[in-house]
Amino acid sequence: MSYYQTLSDQELTALLHEGDEKAFTEIYERYHSLLYIYAHKKLSNKQEAQDIIHEVLITLWTRRFDFSMQTSLTSYLFSAVRNKALDLFSHKKVEAKYLASLQNFIADSGIQTDFLIRENDLKTLIEKEIQALPPRMKEAFQLSRKEKLSHKEIANLMDISEQTVSTQIKKALRILRVRLGLIIYLIMLLLNKF
Repeated sequence: MSYYQTLSDQELTALLHEGDEKAFTEIYERYHSLLYIYAHKKLSNKQEAQDIIHEVLITLWTRRFDFSMQTSLTSYLFSAVRNKALDLFSHKKVEAKYLASLQNFIADSGIQTDFLIRENDLKTLIEKEIQALPPRMKEAFQLSRKEKLSHKEIANLMDISEQTVSTQIKKALRILRVRLGLIIYLIMLLLNKF
């Protein structure tokens, strides 16, 4: 049995204040296993328990000169382990919230991206079919749908009657309905983008 094993916690603490490495080694050997069991019961994780014990004991050594205890060494060490475990729980909770938030963001942006891709594909398909219309019909249709001009304004621009404009737009819609299918045609009308 070594000399340090016979010393009380108070005596070891006093020697620790003076920078005695052997006193620290004795504290480490005396409390490591007990602290590990305590930490493992709190955390149910061997590695986390071991990390906390090492952190507490390293802090004890690095702060040995300015370290002051209001309680016994035992109380101090077990309180420090408990506090580190609570900090770890708090950190895990924040980390879990962050990960959940990140996963929701990724899921939402994935859905939004998918929607935008489909919308762009749909716009491209509709535009392709509009471009395939006869030239005068296409012009009347685009002035009506894209430029939002009235039939009278289109008639004046194209130098044709309002009745002809109306007929050209109706024919364009009929052709697009057949080429694009009823569902896309209804979406196009609802969005009123074309």
